[in-house]
Amino acid sequence: MAIENYEVQALFAEPIFRADVGHAISAEQVEFIKNQKMVTNQVNLISENLYLFEEPEMLSIKEAIQEVLDLYTREVMGIPQKLYVTQSWSLTNEPEVGMHGHSHSNSMISGSLYFTDLPEPAAKMVFDRHKSYQQIELIPDDDKKNIYNAPMNVITPRSNEVLLFPSGLQHFVEPNQSMLPRHSIAFNTFLKGKLGDYRDVSELTL
Repeated sequence: MAIENYEVQALFAEPIFRADVGHAISAEQVEFIKNQKMVTNQVNLISENLYLFEEPEMLSIKEAIQEVLDLYTREVMGIPQKLYVTQSWSLTNEPEVGMHGHSHSNSMISGSLYFTDLPEPAAKMVFDRHKSYQQIELIPDDDKKNIYNAPMNVITPRSNEVLLFPSGLQHFVEPNQSMLPRHSIAFNTFLKGKLGDYRDVSELTL
């Protein structure tokens, strides 16, 4: 007898948070970022300045990012503590160049800011659900892929958008298939506030 009465329930999910912050980005700031001194970062370029949001020229962008982080902690994480930006840096992917697979250490939530026009076609961010070596590779049929079995998920970024994701997620960027450089800013965050409970002797102030 065929089983007809069954259900599948989702237990946990990894959030990807997207917000438009174009109102906080000026043409002068775009030029300031693009004029940063860049150095080699494996295959792409990374700014020599790894605390970019601390520059006075970046104040309105830093404030907008903080507003997004506050919204994220309140509406997605549902916690009273705050996230704050630790390091922030600009990235440039020249034509034919992508970004190697990686995750972000010593960070809770990481972000990408697409502060200027993205070249077409826009190189996508690819998120890998696996965080460690997989001895057995199980690839679902194309017509059976869903939130439970998909090995990867792809996000197409948009100009003026900030994208937040858990720092432990393995991800990479597709090669830039356009004739123009692809610019972005990446950043890490950490938590501040009080954790635990005084009477349970688990209190920790960050």
